Amino acid sequence: MKKTTSFFLCIVLFTCFTKYSYAQGNLFAGIKGGVSIPNLKASGNNPISSGWSSRLGGYFGIVGEYEVSKRFSLQAEINYSAQGGKKDGVQAIPSAPYASYFPPGFPIPTYFYSRFKSEARLNYLEIPVMAKLAFPLGENSSFFINAGPYFGFLMSAKNVTTGTENIYLDNQLTQPLLPSSVSFNNTEDIKSDLKSFNMGLQAGAGVYFVLPNEHRIMFTGGGNYGFIPIQKDKVNGENKTGAATITVAYLIKL
Repeated sequence: MKKTTSFFLCIVLFTCFTKYSYAQGNLFAGIKGGVSIPNLKASGNNPISSGWSSRLGGYFGIVGEYEVSKRFSLQAEINYSAQGGKKDGVQAIPSAPYASYFPPGFPIPTYFYSRFKSEARLNYLEIPVMAKLAFPLGENSSFFINAGPYFGFLMSAKNVTTGTENIYLDNQLTQPLLPSSVSFNNTEDIKSDLKSFNMGLQAGAGVYFVLPNEHRIMFTGGGNYGFIPIQKDKVNGENKTGAATITVAYLIKL
């Protein structure tokens, strides 16, 4: 209920922001799109949550900007944001599903190991509210920086694995557990294992150009970082989301 209320509050704030800006006559609104290059930052020494590298995903949404002055603006957005990461190589596997291979009372390690590919595909609805400072480069162009908090709501989460390999007792893959290799080709819905709400910081820098009709085209490079570990259960480790983003936006003056 609290997460639903937070989401509703963010939508209300965004609506109030655009209505207020429109009344002042300095509102710009438009769409943006680009790429997200996310990764998962691990905390602690849990081998399941460590070892992630960046993946590639989409990043797009709508933008509202209230220009207080030529140098300062308030910018609010509602974005679809791809998060997650990928692994390729030796990875840890929880040992519990393979406990039946051992006699009762036999000490079983917490993790087994194998070599395969894994990709965590997490998709969020993110709502940042940022302050923006502009520095004119010429009559119709400016450099800018922006930064502010964002609120994230998990839309979907899947872990996609591929590969064929044996399972081993050690991370050097010298002690096979099974008589032959097994397939890791699987897509697992992991949304129920993750927290549905996140929040963090978004920031960026770029340039925008004023067109003859007072519309604007804006190029931004930036990123976002979540402050809340995404797993519900620490047995699965503790990871925080983060992504570099590259976008282009087209804004019209209302």
